[in-house]
Amino acid sequence: QVQLVESGGGSVQAGGSLRLSCTASGYSYSSYSSKCMAWFRQAPGEERERVAHIDKNRSTMYPDSVKGRFTISRDNAKNTLYLQMNSLKPEDTAMYYCAADRANGYCSGSWSVWGQGTQVTVSS
Repeated sequence: QVQLVESGGGSVQAGGSLRLSCTASGYSYSSYSSKCMAWFRQAPGEERERVAHIDKNRSTMYPDSVKGRFTISRDNAKNTLYLQMNSLKPEDTAMYYCAADRANGYCSGSWSVWGQGTQVTVSS
């Protein structure tokens, strides 16, 4: 069945950059390219926050907390989702997850497949 695997997390100093990757398996090219994909993060004791999503047309969304610093992108030929994170702050420290929407061709907001997560730690 479909699975997502994140990579690229690690420890960086404030002001630094990281690029996270999420590689999907079990999708055909046409199925993957039709999916709305997202990155979420969650710190201990805090609510999960969606930090970016991207649809099949490559339209994107960012909350104010990361806008101007994070960029979501996708390479459908590689079944891979990316999150470029620049100007990192200590408050960005969290476990980061990628997720795929259950729908085909549009963003329903119901996330049916999740990766295992990758830790991002930003020190001051």
